[in-house]
Amino acid sequence: MTSNVHPLLLCGGSGTRLWPLSRKSYPKQFAQLTGDQSLFQASALRLAGDGFADPMIVTGSDFRFVVKEQLTDVGLTPDAILIEPFGRNTAPAILAGALMLEAQAPGALMLVAPSDHVIPDADRFRAVVQAAIPAANDGQLVTFGIRPDRAETGYGWLELSTPPSDDFAPDAQPLKAFVEKPDTATAKQMFDSGTYLWNAGIFLFSTTTLIKAFEAHASAMLADVRTAVSAAQTDIGFYRLDEQAWEKLEDDSIDYAVMEKASNLSVVPYGGAWSDLGGWDAVWRESGPDVDGIVTNGPATALDCKNTLLRAEDDGQALIGIGLEDIIAVAMPDAVLIAHKDRAQDVKKAVSALKEQDALQAESLPRDYRPWGWFESLGTGTRFQVKRIVVNPGAALSLQSHKHRAEHWIVVEGTAKVTIDDEVKLVEENQSVYIPLGAVHRMENPSDKPMVLIEVQTGNYLGEDDIVRYEDIYARGQGAKG
Repeated sequence: MTSNVHPLLLCGGSGTRLWPLSRKSYPKQFAQLTGDQSLFQASALRLAGDGFADPMIVTGSDFRFVVKEQLTDVGLTPDAILIEPFGRNTAPAILAGALMLEAQAPGALMLVAPSDHVIPDADRFRAVVQAAIPAANDGQLVTFGIRPDRAETGYGWLELSTPPSDDFAPDAQPLKAFVEKPDTATAKQMFDSGTYLWNAGIFLFSTTTLIKAFEAHASAMLADVRTAVSAAQTDIGFYRLDEQAWEKLEDDSIDYAVMEKASNLSVVPYGGAWSDLGGWDAVWRESGPDVDGIVTNGPATALDCKNTLLRAEDDGQALIGIGLEDIIAVAMPDAVLIAHKDRAQDVKKAVSALKEQDALQAESLPRDYRPWGWFESLGTGTRFQVKRIVVNPGAALSLQSHKHRAEHWIVVEGTAKVTIDDEVKLVEENQSVYIPLGAVHRMENPSDKPMVLIEVQTGNYLGEDDIVRYEDIYARGQGAKG
């Protein structure tokens, strides 16, 4: 079958309701929450294969290499990765993707989907997308409504003109109205009526149809996004949207900017399982609790517990729950969350409290991901820091120097190719090398396996911004981390 649907995956956000696993530095879509793949990888695979073109991704600069690496790991190649200078909600991001695709293939069908949803039955969902194609080809802005299984107040809803069929056949019908997140009583009324679906924020339309909708309902935004796309800079395979044009844009969702004002709206019901994993209660629900309602992950043990989620995210931990009921406990190396399951939506309040305390745990993970691999701090003092550094096969750190620190490198797995000023040498496992303060140096992994080393830094300032960069295959500027 010829590929005729072009996925656009939205890959931003901070996922504060799944703190401490999801943080601004590494949000939930990149984590393995319910299986062996990240939510982003599962979303990309769900929209791949017959009937689908290579995906286009919209993300932030900090995540561009994570996106590329995670797609490569599951055998997918992106059509394009668009870099937002900063988040402006879904409307500008979707429009940028549509304008870029329209320039390549006028009138192409574009499927917009968040990258952090769980849809277990990928085949069924793909079939529903295919069933929506005639309506999209006919000039409709098609949204997909999820069959509700409870009176949920955390989602927006979609009001139908007529009830869906008993078997939830994917038949397009006119959408009567978008409904904001309701209170409890309203949610129960909508759930009981049978004429409302959850709004999943998934859309299918032709690029031409969407651009015309912006011309009619958000022309100022259209002008600025056109400028941002036309002035985009190519950056080693990424497309950086123009910062000056992007800065002018208002923060606006696609629903507010266009959908709620348009008259050519259709909805296609989806009767399969779906979750946006909007809180730890959803993770518990989607993880398949046992007969006692217990879900454990990692080295976690539940004794005489009920309806409880226990997650230990480090192999060196041991998390034990005794006599717990309706409790969420998530242990990270640097932070622990314990909450009643009914208060799962309040986890973002913890993040706000930590921000007020200037705590690193509010937004940063102890493991710091870089284009070349990752590192984590093992110990710090007033004038020293010890790190574990993992460099991916064939990857290299920038050629750099430091003004305030010297470094010792001890290779514990693999082989490092080390440059120190004019000297280049291989450092094997169980060997070490010293990098004097001010020396121009680089670390590379010449092998086809990850290389691991222990770095000991000593000096009067150990911040990640103490870098003078001379050469970098990832095109990062002076002072950029890693």
